[in-house]
Amino acid sequence: MPYDSARLPEYLAAAQEAARAGAAVLESWRGRFVVREKARADLVSEADQASQDVVKAYLLGRFPEHQFVGEEESFGKPIEATRPAAGSAPAWVVDPLDGTANYVHDVPAYCVSIGLVVDGTPVVGVIYDPRLDEMFAAAAGLGATLNGKPMSVSGIATVRDGMIATGFPSNYERQLRNLEVWKAVSAEAQSLRRNGSTALALAYVACGRFDGYWAFDNWAWDVAAGFVMVTEAGGTVTTLDGGEPDPFRHDSLVTNGKLHAELGRLIHNR
Repeated sequence: MPYDSARLPEYLAAAQEAARAGAAVLESWRGRFVVREKARADLVSEADQASQDVVKAYLLGRFPEHQFVGEEESFGKPIEATRPAAGSAPAWVVDPLDGTANYVHDVPAYCVSIGLVVDGTPVVGVIYDPRLDEMFAAAAGLGATLNGKPMSVSGIATVRDGMIATGFPSNYERQLRNLEVWKAVSAEAQSLRRNGSTALALAYVACGRFDGYWAFDNWAWDVAAGFVMVTEAGGTVTTLDGGEPDPFRHDSLVTNGKLHAELGRLIHNR
């Protein structure tokens, strides 16, 4: 069988090893890569591909029966075209460099994100920040950890007391929708953040640094790891309309659970 839940600890350990290997490539390239532009304000470097190559080789070398969905070869496809077929083998869903613009400008807020998705549901999530040497990890039913120690979402009960995060697409026209929500939430929240890395934002919800996160324009490689991480840390993940979480949809609402309904209302009633 290509997926065996009893092997979750093995899959989780492998994802952590792969994340460290990919991050080592990023750090070796930092400061010497050649930047090119594939869309306005959407910078990418040769380091992306080099990191993904290492991660892919490691994971498929360990688990050749699995699938691989990487950001680099999937860029430009409709999101549904990146969804593995129902009933197919488990898929590693990987962003080899989340927070590319930060990386390009040497802002220390980027990471390698690796999720394992089975029949549309993330079951393993690893997010590794090489600059802070922080390894966020989780697997279904096994809890969530930060550098090996258990982590959990915050206990903040209201948006008024919360630090809320979001993400914006690179396309300006598509940013306008979220700017309206930003305005509405900023009138209520203690503070808002746009850290430039969706994966890290979700990891921060999982460990209690952020209390909530919303977005209209994510991709599966941005959120697959974070979804299982937040859930295992005690938080709540839905679509923006309150539906079941789906990493292969663009929209998501991710919180500590306590302020989930309130944040959802703010987004919809702006």
